Amino acid sequence: MTTLALARAGKIRLMGFDVDGVLTDGRLYFSAEGDVMKAFHSRDGLGMKLLANAGIRLALITGRKSALVDRRAENLGIDLVFQGVEDKRAVMAELLAREGLDFAQAGYMGDDVVDLAIMGACGFAATVPDAHPLVKQQAHYVACNAAGLGAVREVCELILRAQGRFDEVLAPHLGIGPG
Repeated sequence: MTTLALARAGKIRLMGFDVDGVLTDGRLYFSAEGDVMKAFHSRDGLGMKLLANAGIRLALITGRKSALVDRRAENLGIDLVFQGVEDKRAVMAELLAREGLDFAQAGYMGDDVVDLAIMGACGFAATVPDAHPLVKQQAHYVACNAAGLGAVREVCELILRAQGRFDEVLAPHLGIGPG
Protein backbone atom coordinates (compact mmCIF):
# COMPACT_ATOMS: atom_id res chain seq x y z
CA MET A 1 0.00 0.00 0.00
CA THR A 2 1.47 3.32 -1.02
CA THR A 3 1.64 6.53 0.94
CA LEU A 4 -0.29 8.19 -1.91
CA ALA A 5 -3.15 5.69 -1.60
CA LEU A 6 -3.33 6.25 2.16
CA ALA A 7 -3.27 10.03 1.77
CA ARG A 8 -6.07 9.91 -0.78
CA ALA A 9 -8.13 7.42 1.26
CA GLY A 10 -7.74 9.66 4.29
CA LYS A 11 -9.87 12.35 2.62
CA ILE A 12 -12.85 10.14 1.69
CA ARG A 13 -16.30 11.23 2.90
CA LEU A 14 -18.31 9.26 0.31
CA MET A 15 -17.31 5.89 -1.15
CA GLY A 16 -18.99 4.46 -4.22
CA PHE A 17 -18.90 0.86 -5.39
CA ASP A 18 -19.66 -0.95 -8.61
CA VAL A 19 -21.57 -4.20 -8.05
CA ASP A 20 -20.78 -6.87 -10.66
CA GLY A 21 -17.08 -7.69 -10.48
CA VAL A 22 -16.56 -5.78 -7.21
CA LEU A 23 -19.24 -6.74 -4.68
CA THR A 24 -19.71 -9.99 -6.60
CA ASP A 25 -17.25 -12.14 -8.52
CA GLY A 26 -18.78 -10.80 -11.72
CA ARG A 27 -20.51 -14.01 -12.75
CA LEU A 28 -24.23 -13.94 -13.40
CA TYR A 29 -26.23 -17.09 -12.74
CA PHE A 30 -29.46 -17.51 -14.69
CA SER A 31 -32.24 -19.90 -13.71
CA ALA A 32 -34.27 -21.75 -16.35
CA GLU A 33 -36.94 -19.06 -15.85
CA GLY A 34 -34.41 -16.30 -16.59
CA ASP A 35 -33.98 -15.10 -13.02
CA VAL A 36 -30.51 -13.76 -12.20
CA MET A 37 -28.65 -14.84 -9.07
CA LYS A 38 -25.60 -13.15 -7.53
CA ALA A 39 -23.50 -13.99 -4.49
CA PHE A 40 -22.42 -11.30 -2.01
CA HIS A 41 -19.85 -11.86 0.73
CA SER A 42 -20.84 -11.11 4.31
CA ARG A 43 -17.37 -9.72 5.12
CA ASP A 44 -17.73 -7.11 2.39
CA GLY A 45 -21.08 -6.14 3.89
CA LEU A 46 -19.60 -5.72 7.35
CA GLY A 47 -16.78 -3.63 5.92
CA MET A 48 -19.31 -1.31 4.36
CA LYS A 49 -21.24 -1.08 7.62
CA LEU A 50 -18.00 -0.20 9.44
CA LEU A 51 -17.40 2.62 6.95
CA ALA A 52 -20.94 3.89 7.48
CA ASN A 53 -20.44 3.72 11.26
CA ALA A 54 -17.42 5.99 10.79
CA GLY A 55 -19.66 8.55 9.06
CA ILE A 56 -18.64 7.79 5.49
CA ARG A 57 -21.55 7.82 3.05
CA LEU A 58 -21.89 4.76 0.81
CA ALA A 59 -23.23 4.57 -2.72
CA LEU A 60 -23.78 1.75 -5.20
CA ILE A 61 -23.40 2.94 -8.79
CA THR A 62 -23.82 0.17 -11.34
CA GLY A 63 -24.59 -0.28 -15.01
CA ARG A 64 -26.94 -3.23 -14.58
CA LYS A 65 -30.39 -3.22 -12.98
CA SER A 66 -31.24 -5.89 -10.45
CA ALA A 67 -33.75 -6.27 -7.65
CA LEU A 68 -31.03 -8.21 -5.83
CA VAL A 69 -28.93 -5.05 -5.61
CA ASP A 70 -31.84 -3.16 -4.06
CA ARG A 71 -32.30 -5.94 -1.54
CA ARG A 72 -28.58 -6.05 -0.65
CA ALA A 73 -28.46 -2.26 -0.30
CA GLU A 74 -31.50 -2.30 1.96
CA ASN A 75 -29.90 -5.04 4.05
CA LEU A 76 -26.79 -2.90 4.49
CA GLY A 77 -28.65 0.37 5.08
CA ILE A 78 -27.36 1.97 1.87
CA ASP A 79 -29.82 4.54 0.55
CA LEU A 80 -27.72 5.85 -2.34
CA VAL A 81 -28.36 3.25 -5.04
CA PHE A 82 -28.08 4.07 -8.74
CA GLN A 83 -28.72 1.26 -11.23
CA GLY A 84 -28.80 1.14 -15.00
CA VAL A 85 -26.24 3.96 -15.09
CA GLU A 86 -24.37 4.65 -18.31
CA ASP A 87 -22.44 7.72 -17.11
CA LYS A 88 -21.25 6.88 -13.61
CA ARG A 89 -19.10 10.02 -13.38
CA ALA A 90 -22.14 12.26 -14.00
CA VAL A 91 -24.14 10.43 -11.33
CA MET A 92 -21.28 10.87 -8.86
CA ALA A 93 -21.02 14.59 -9.72
CA GLU A 94 -24.74 15.08 -9.02
CA LEU A 95 -24.50 13.07 -5.82
CA LEU A 96 -21.50 15.03 -4.56
CA ALA A 97 -23.23 18.34 -5.28
CA ARG A 98 -26.27 17.16 -3.33
CA GLU A 99 -24.07 16.04 -0.41
CA GLY A 100 -21.98 19.22 -0.41
CA LEU A 101 -18.78 17.36 -1.26
CA ASP A 102 -16.24 17.48 -4.09
CA PHE A 103 -14.49 14.75 -6.08
CA ALA A 104 -11.39 14.91 -3.83
CA GLN A 105 -13.62 13.66 -0.99
CA ALA A 106 -15.03 10.79 -3.04
CA GLY A 107 -13.77 7.32 -3.78
CA TYR A 108 -14.92 4.65 -6.19
CA MET A 109 -14.15 0.96 -6.57
CA GLY A 110 -14.67 -0.46 -10.04
CA ASP A 111 -13.31 -3.24 -12.21
CA ASP A 112 -13.87 -2.57 -15.91
CA VAL A 113 -13.41 0.11 -18.54
CA VAL A 114 -16.90 1.55 -17.90
CA ASP A 115 -15.52 2.63 -14.50
CA LEU A 116 -12.50 4.56 -15.81
CA ALA A 117 -14.17 8.00 -15.99
CA ILE A 118 -15.55 7.90 -12.45
CA MET A 119 -12.33 6.44 -11.04
CA GLY A 120 -10.26 9.12 -12.78
CA ALA A 121 -12.44 11.88 -11.33
CA CYS A 122 -12.51 10.62 -7.74
CA GLY A 123 -9.84 11.43 -5.21
CA PHE A 124 -9.40 7.74 -4.40
CA ALA A 125 -9.82 4.85 -6.83
CA ALA A 126 -9.62 1.16 -5.93
CA THR A 127 -10.05 -2.07 -7.85
CA VAL A 128 -9.85 -5.84 -7.63
CA PRO A 129 -6.92 -8.07 -8.67
CA ASP A 130 -8.58 -9.40 -11.83
CA ALA A 131 -9.74 -6.00 -13.08
CA HIS A 132 -9.15 -4.89 -16.64
CA PRO A 133 -5.48 -3.79 -17.01
CA LEU A 134 -6.47 -0.16 -17.75
CA VAL A 135 -8.49 -0.05 -14.54
CA LYS A 136 -5.56 -1.40 -12.54
CA GLN A 137 -3.37 1.35 -14.02
CA GLN A 138 -5.94 4.01 -13.00
CA ALA A 139 -6.38 2.68 -9.44
CA HIS A 140 -4.58 4.11 -6.44
CA TYR A 141 -5.06 0.75 -4.72
CA VAL A 142 -5.47 -2.80 -6.04
CA ALA A 143 -6.94 -5.15 -3.45
CA CYS A 144 -5.25 -8.46 -2.69
CA ASN A 145 -8.57 -10.23 -2.09
CA ALA A 146 -10.72 -11.23 -5.05
CA ALA A 147 -13.94 -9.57 -6.15
CA GLY A 148 -16.87 -10.88 -4.15
CA LEU A 149 -14.46 -12.51 -1.69
CA GLY A 150 -13.35 -9.70 0.60
CA ALA A 151 -11.89 -7.08 -1.76
CA VAL A 152 -14.46 -4.50 -0.64
CA ARG A 153 -13.78 -5.25 3.03
CA GLU A 154 -10.06 -4.78 2.42
CA VAL A 155 -10.65 -1.36 0.85
CA CYS A 156 -13.05 -0.32 3.62
CA GLU A 157 -10.45 -1.21 6.24
CA LEU A 158 -7.77 0.66 4.29
CA ILE A 159 -9.93 3.81 4.36
CA LEU A 160 -10.60 3.42 8.07
CA ARG A 161 -6.89 2.95 8.81
CA ALA A 162 -5.98 5.93 6.61
CA GLN A 163 -8.39 8.06 8.64
CA GLY A 164 -7.15 6.72 11.98
CA ARG A 165 -10.61 5.30 12.75
CA PHE A 166 -10.04 1.54 12.41
CA ASP A 167 -9.50 0.77 16.12
CA GLU A 168 -12.37 3.02 17.18
CA VAL A 169 -14.86 1.47 14.74
CA LEU A 170 -13.72 -2.08 15.49
CA ALA A 171 -13.71 -1.66 19.32
CA PRO A 172 -17.41 -2.48 19.87
CA HIS A 173 -16.90 -5.79 18.06
CA LEU A 174 -14.00 -6.67 20.34
CA GLY A 175 -15.91 -6.09 23.55
CA ILE A 176 -13.79 -3.06 24.35
CA GLY A 177 -15.81 -0.40 26.07
CA PRO A 178 -15.02 3.19 26.97
CA GLY A 179 -12.77 3.91 29.91
